Amino acid sequence: MGGPVRVLALHGLAGTDTVWHDCARIAAPEVEFWSALMPWGAAGKETWSHRGDPAAWIGQALDAVPGGVDVLIAHSFSTGLALETLAGMDRAVRPGAAVVVAPFHRRSPEDFAWHTASHYLNSYHGFLDECLRIGSRRPLDDGVRRDMALRVRDRVGAYGFLRFLDTYLRSPFLDTAALDLPVLVVAGDGDPFAPLDDARGLAAALPDARLRVFQDCGHLPMAEQPKGFAAAVDDLIRETFPAHSERYTC
Repeated sequence: MGGPVRVLALHGLAGTDTVWHDCARIAAPEVEFWSALMPWGAAGKETWSHRGDPAAWIGQALDAVPGGVDVLIAHSFSTGLALETLAGMDRAVRPGAAVVVAPFHRRSPEDFAWHTASHYLNSYHGFLDECLRIGSRRPLDDGVRRDMALRVRDRVGAYGFLRFLDTYLRSPFLDTAALDLPVLVVAGDGDPFAPLDDARGLAAALPDARLRVFQDCGHLPMAEQPKGFAAAVDDLIRETFPAHSERYTC
């Protein structure tokens, strides 16, 4: 392909685009790296969750990239929405490849139990605390970080949590057959929030997927191990777009 390879990266629930900064910094010149601030981000308005299905914003983010998106990267909450969007797109205009990081995906409705909801509801502040610990550019006092996590949790609120849970609960109904594009599924072996089995199950269900599990890594592989993550994405790019032969460089 001629021209740059345009990559669009989407953060997860209560996230920010700063989680992609290291990956963008070490991208090869031929890679045009875009990141979107989604309505469900840490700086978003609480009202994003008051409407039913947030998947429409994925399409809006794709449309906002001049020239179109070649590779879509989505993290955590955004993975399910991104895959649903890609499954419904015309193959002629959808991105040529996708990367899903720390996905929430179950193969069957029977894989959910009542305690699934209570687990995520009661552990969400811990998830946010961990993301702040990893993503902060400077060390934060434990008490300050905990208070910040609780404030972010309260901003997400009950409606935001329900949007997450609804997206997760409908993951067994994802039209995986329609997702016949190359997909890289990324997970950390120590992720306490997105089960590793979710990533394995999703990779097994997709027609053209490859699974990369990062060792000694949690929910944010792109921030915890940016060089390895960037190299894995570059491998996918070179495989999907053979004309792109440059490696990511530091």
